[in-house]
Amino acid sequence: MPDKPHKKLDAWKLSFEFVKEIYFVTEVFPSSEKFGLTSQLRRASVSIPTNIAEGAGRKSKKEFINFLSIALGSISEVDTLLLLSRDLKLIQPELTDELLIKLDVIGKLIFGLMKSLGYKSEA
Repeated sequence: MPDKPHKKLDAWKLSFEFVKEIYFVTEVFPSSEKFGLTSQLRRASVSIPTNIAEGAGRKSKKEFINFLSIALGSISEVDTLLLLSRDLKLIQPELTDELLIKLDVIGKLIFGLMKSLGYKSEA
């Protein structure tokens, strides 16, 4: 069986690796955050590669762009949650910066993919 189309996308590859990093980082969060920041940060980060994958499996460019847009929304959510985690001293500032840089790269790849599919900014 051939590889799924999303597995060839750099945005998917990097976001998939990013999720694993988030899981390791949140492993040391206090147990009181199990259903709070830990869960929210994990779910939002998982949403990035899963939406890329789901969109890549769709039959139209319009649908794919929509799922990529959802992935970008999840990136904004993860960004906010990382900043909050840093401010609450759950993540070291240096690690937060590293994760935010990776997140920014993923966002740029997703936006570039959207443009390559014919997305035109509404601005």
